[in-house]
Amino acid sequence: MPPPGLNEQSQQLRSLAQSFEELHDRVLDLSYTPGTDALHTITPLLLAAQELTATALGHLTALGDSTYTSITGSRAALEALSATVAGASLACTDLAEALSANPYEGAPFDGSPADDAQARAARHTEAIPRMNSHLKDAAHQLDVGAAACHYLATSISRSLPTASSHPPQAVARLNATQHAALKSLAQGGGQLCEGTRKGVARVMAHDGSPITVATFRALVKRGLVTTDTSKSLLVGQDITVTEQGQRALAQFRPTGTLTTTAMPAPRPTATAGVRR
Repeated sequence: MPPPGLNEQSQQLRSLAQSFEELHDRVLDLSYTPGTDALHTITPLLLAAQELTATALGHLTALGDSTYTSITGSRAALEALSATVAGASLACTDLAEALSANPYEGAPFDGSPADDAQARAARHTEAIPRMNSHLKDAAHQLDVGAAACHYLATSISRSLPTASSHPPQAVARLNATQHAALKSLAQGGGQLCEGTRKGVARVMAHDGSPITVATFRALVKRGLVTTDTSKSLLVGQDITVTEQGQRALAQFRPTGTLTTTAMPAPRPTATAGVRR
């Protein structure tokens, strides 16, 4: 199976960067109790980090086998991606170390005294700083991985042929709602933010214009707007109107508008003069 095109690889790397950021936030926001609860809480994070490592390695292999290697500066980008693979793997190790430092509950060997509540509390108190240190290191590795993916995606995008070398694309046709939303974003800007329900985004136009997510997605699909995915939805991703979006605004023509032409006023009818 041939590797994806460079444009597709760039988009996939930005998506991977977002996955790194999401896992980074999950690790930082982690709340746990040492023992069985910590095992059940940290295990999904470790499995997710392993999946990120495999995905990053897949991108490294695909790019290493593609024509991207002939582009000036590609070596540094590939080295950054290989470092991302290593960083994701280190995050896996840090999460595994947190599980290793976790105090587990179980029966001791025969002849050994069983833990009482005080001894168990002491083991938990001793384990928490070590576990938190490993979790902090894992979050750092994930943060670095996200930055590296964004860097590589930008590097690939800049290496692609400019739009001027291709025939101009047809201007997207907009309905009145889409035109109003695009005009609002072009004039005042806006942000894509996390909504009141977790996992549900909302669009905030700086001039206060209401823009639904469905309308915004229609603009994105047509390539009329982009968002700064280097930021999380909690902070807010800035929305930018693309060059194609500016063209769509300039060439917008409302549909269904009736054009009226004033009818000329009737000429007065000549009245026959009275002869004497």
